[in-house]
Amino acid sequence: MSEPHAEPHEGTDHPAYPVGLRLAGRRVVIVGGGSVAQRRLPALLAAGADVTVISPSVRPSVEAMADAGELTWERRPYADGDLAEAWYALVATDDPATNTAASAEAEACRVWCVRSDEAAAATAWTPATGHSEGVTVAVLTGRDPRRSAAVRDAVVEGLHAGTLNAPHHRARSAGVALVGGGPGDPDLITVRGRRLLAEADVVIADRLGPRDLLAELPPHVEVIDAAKIPYGRAMAQEAINDALIEHAKAGRSVVRLKGGDPFVFGRGMEEAQQLAEAGIPVTVVPGITSAVSVPGAVGIPVTHRGVAHEFTVVSGHVAPDDPSSLVDWEALARLRGTLVLMMAVERVGAIAETLMRHGRDAATPVAIVQEGTMAGERRVDATLGTVGERAVSEGVRPPAVIVVGDVVAVGPHSPHRATED
Repeated sequence: MSEPHAEPHEGTDHPAYPVGLRLAGRRVVIVGGGSVAQRRLPALLAAGADVTVISPSVRPSVEAMADAGELTWERRPYADGDLAEAWYALVATDDPATNTAASAEAEACRVWCVRSDEAAAATAWTPATGHSEGVTVAVLTGRDPRRSAAVRDAVVEGLHAGTLNAPHHRARSAGVALVGGGPGDPDLITVRGRRLLAEADVVIADRLGPRDLLAELPPHVEVIDAAKIPYGRAMAQEAINDALIEHAKAGRSVVRLKGGDPFVFGRGMEEAQQLAEAGIPVTVVPGITSAVSVPGAVGIPVTHRGVAHEFTVVSGHVAPDDPSSLVDWEALARLRGTLVLMMAVERVGAIAETLMRHGRDAATPVAIVQEGTMAGERRVDATLGTVGERAVSEGVRPPAVIVVGDVVAVGPHSPHRATED
């Protein structure tokens, strides 16, 4: 075999030239079957490469890939000529002499070769790679792989979260995303929700959505306050549905930003149904519901071993004695678990009286959490017998989540716990 025209390490002070290899159906040879091969194989197989592993022994996961027919395993040491007709090679044994011989063959055959034990002797380096919505991020920082990984992670996280400004410039399909914004803290929106928000042309936002995120949107994004849509003679929800359909049919990418989760007292399904009937593609992005996250933010678990093994979430926007109420308050009063009341500030006194009338103990701990997870968050503690008066005297106002049950006294900072001690 002819000698290479230049030493493999010559010119390593120069930066690497980045390129994306298309290896589908092309021969790739891996010399060695240890941890390096184990880490690199999934990406090579995902690229469609025709992979051959040459090694007397391999890791169990590599053997499983061979048994499944994903690659070819030749159970023997490397021999001169193994890289014939290869497009790409990875040399990763624990024997420096074998690695040197294999990389020399790669150089002679003009096969791009990564060498795991001595990067300076290789003709190619493996970048730190990541993926986000069809984008492949590859980072090379010379001989500092940890920095490569850190830069890769930062870029991928930014693309996932929508904090890295990299808008699409090709045509996008119009439609509506119903995005749950979480309880209010902008950091508690899901990664997918934040990314879709960053890519939107129009955002129709609820009052309880994470408002701070709206300030981060580019100036071309049209932000519409759902509470200020002109309703005319139509119902408010009908007008919102009409606005969603109108903008989507105009070819825009629309985000309906809602507080909490779209399907937890959020009328999200009504919007999804109307959009589907209008032929508009709908994406639903779940959000963190305030029924669980807001109590948790102030140290109240809705369930706790030995205290509560169930929790019930109830809307309090209709008074207990209203004939239109769908809530069985008598049945709720008999439950031993946690009761979480949403939209119930104005009727908490009547609800408490109803629960006590049906047998719930007046001494049951209660906590009201106003503006949970947001800057104005505060907690007001009471009992079922005093919560109506406390809500008035403390000037509690919506939005607030009300928790009824012994879990209120579980946290180390609960005033109920201090009283018991």
